[in-house]
Amino acid sequence: MYQLFICLYTFGVWVVSLFSKKVRMMWQGEHQAFRILKERVNPNDKYIWFHAASLGEFEQGRPLIEHIRKEHPEYKILLTFFSPSGYEVRKNYEGADICCYLPLDTIRNARRFLRLIRPAMAFFIKYEFWYNYLHILKHRGVPAYSVSSIFRPDQVFFQWYGRGYRKVLDCFTHFFVQNEESRELLSQIGIDRATVVGDTRFDRVLQIKEASKQLPLIEAFVGTAEQHPTKVFVAGSSWEPDEDIFIKYFNEHKDWKLIIAPHVIGENHLKAIVSKLDRKVTRYSVATAESARQADCIIIDCFGLLSSIYHYGSVSYIGGGFGNGIHNVLEAAVWSVPVVFGPNNKHFQEAQGLLKVQGGYQIENYQEFAELMNRFDNNADFLAQSGKQAGLFVSSRAGATQKIIDNIKDF
Repeated sequence: MYQLFICLYTFGVWVVSLFSKKVRMMWQGEHQAFRILKERVNPNDKYIWFHAASLGEFEQGRPLIEHIRKEHPEYKILLTFFSPSGYEVRKNYEGADICCYLPLDTIRNARRFLRLIRPAMAFFIKYEFWYNYLHILKHRGVPAYSVSSIFRPDQVFFQWYGRGYRKVLDCFTHFFVQNEESRELLSQIGIDRATVVGDTRFDRVLQIKEASKQLPLIEAFVGTAEQHPTKVFVAGSSWEPDEDIFIKYFNEHKDWKLIIAPHVIGENHLKAIVSKLDRKVTRYSVATAESARQADCIIIDCFGLLSSIYHYGSVSYIGGGFGNGIHNVLEAAVWSVPVVFGPNNKHFQEAQGLLKVQGGYQIENYQEFAELMNRFDNNADFLAQSGKQAGLFVSSRAGATQKIIDNIKDF
């Protein structure tokens, strides 16, 4: 059944690639992968293979990649991606010796790929369960680890119709799962090779915090506490439904400054944001120190700054909660800033954790947002305590990377 699905999926990807630039990039990248491997693989080297579906999974695996690269230089790192949103951003990542797309999971591709690489071990990040690759790894005696994985009762592995596909889980040497529920679910189907280590993303955001940039334009915009006691609201990865809520509030509350880093920075979206603002606004790409000081709102119209910008906020907002799901809440929380987000967050464990410790807050409409912001505005203790809880939530959950290393016996 799985082989039939892969054949149908391959055909479907080819058809969609004729109309979608993103899918076409993936299709072409997968076909170029074998050329890249033939050119760059040294048969005398020992490779550790990391696979991440996209950019978010890569960030989860990155602390582990960099630890192994530092502590075990005898190994080379192969990094593969499934999605263009991961590969196109990180194809020049210096922590990997070779980076390419992962060819689709056909038996032929898996045999050819593993024959070229001959990995010493393999790491699959979070939700990656490639049936043919994993079965061939097991057949060849190559250790395979699932890192930062998380399981829920509604997944196919735990349904009566998923018994055949469930066999893929038997191919893993060990699971390093995020929570006790995941370990228990695996145990119920006879898999006891699982250790609860938490999520490596906590290690990663702490790394990002340590490497954060000073941003003179943002500092000019925010001002010092003595010069400018105004509170600052940072909206990260926002979409139009998010913006319709918080822009309305900030048009009416002049004692707050606003930083917007939209998820989509296309010209049409940027113009739409500006059209909704009744306050003085500038874009980061054209701002000067003087124009930043005079502005009430600054729009971040470039990539790579958001994780450092959260440092300047009094309150943060993470977009996506009125769409497919919220984006990264940890990059804001690590700065001890309270985090606000929309209702589509139930499958995001870190958001659920922030809600429980009252470092994060869910809003479902403008009224709830306005009530929460008024509370932050009028109650300094509430604002400070919420930020403190957000920061503690991150710092207290660090250490997953070292736990994984300590449990791997193959080095």
